[in-house]
Amino acid sequence: MKIVIAPQGFKGSLTALEVARAMEAGVLRASTEVQTVLVPVADGGDGTLQALVDSSGGRILSSRVTDPLGRPIDAQWGSMGDGQTAVIEMARSSGLALLKSAERDPLRTTTYGVGELFKAALDTGHLKFIVGIGGSATNDGGAGFAQALGFRLLDERGKELPRGGAALANLARIDTSKADERLNRVRVTVACDVNNPLCGPTGASAIFGPQKGATPELVRQLDAALAHFAEVVAHDLGKNVKDRPGAGAAGGLGAGLMAFVNAELRAGVDIVLEAVGLDAKMHGAALVITGEGQIDKSTIFNKAPVGVALLAKRRGIPVIAIAGSLGEGYEQTRPLGIDAAFSLVSGPMSLDDAIGGSGPLIARAAEEALRAVLIGAGAHTRLA
Repeated sequence: MKIVIAPQGFKGSLTALEVARAMEAGVLRASTEVQTVLVPVADGGDGTLQALVDSSGGRILSSRVTDPLGRPIDAQWGSMGDGQTAVIEMARSSGLALLKSAERDPLRTTTYGVGELFKAALDTGHLKFIVGIGGSATNDGGAGFAQALGFRLLDERGKELPRGGAALANLARIDTSKADERLNRVRVTVACDVNNPLCGPTGASAIFGPQKGATPELVRQLDAALAHFAEVVAHDLGKNVKDRPGAGAAGGLGAGLMAFVNAELRAGVDIVLEAVGLDAKMHGAALVITGEGQIDKSTIFNKAPVGVALLAKRRGIPVIAIAGSLGEGYEQTRPLGIDAAFSLVSGPMSLDDAIGGSGPLIARAAEEALRAVLIGAGAHTRLA
């Protein structure tokens, strides 16, 4: 029996690969006659870098770059096993989690560090990119990203704009003459799970600005600055990004990536599952085991376990999900291919104990789930 084990990481506990290995340990306790295939996955958010590197036999690298407020920081990025594809999580350099609450200031925060990570990958020969853009602290439309790669954003006097979203109100011209020429040869895919436009009531500033420190007045200021930025981009670069779905992601970094490196925006889970070759690895499988920290009604919105289950469903393969907990509405995942779901916690236990002992708990849940499957298979054989 071939079993594909394709979980995502349990946030705050184990990486996707560590979860997969724990599941495998439990499966092999239930039967030594099974063949396991481990495929760590993610949905484009936190954990995507690690999952893509682990599943492809790649490596994690680190570069000294700029944090959202211009301070030096060591940020990780990845090189996939093909040696050609770089993986960048923008939150590693320009994420909200890097700032204290009092430091949040979307007028000044910058994506310059994302551009520096991009350049570091170019310098090591990478021309293919997967960029996850969740968790940003910025509202600069990707201007900092562009500046780090040689684009000059100039005001009416020909002076370079300072970094941050507020400065975009003074943008007069985009000078591409010193942009990194290697950008003409890159292929960039962006993991983006929101469809917000750049501006307006559902745009970057209005929807995501408040969590980054923007007051209602600052939201209006930032929205106007991004609208002006989009006009200059359209005039100077010939790219109309203002109303493109996903342009407002990560404070407008979605728009900037489309404008400056001709990026394609796609659902994060689709990018990851395609990159790890999950569909092909399911060929001939009798069972798929997936999982995440909590399965609930939000899981149906293209989270990794549902993405895995939908692929399995096309092949007619049953799917078991193992989660730290089963929340309200977890049953809604069943029509999408998750046939049965199991929780790690089988008795009274503190959250700290559950997190600390998640490896053995995952193994036990996987073992018991497979034992039930094998009992069912045996009963079916006897009745046939």
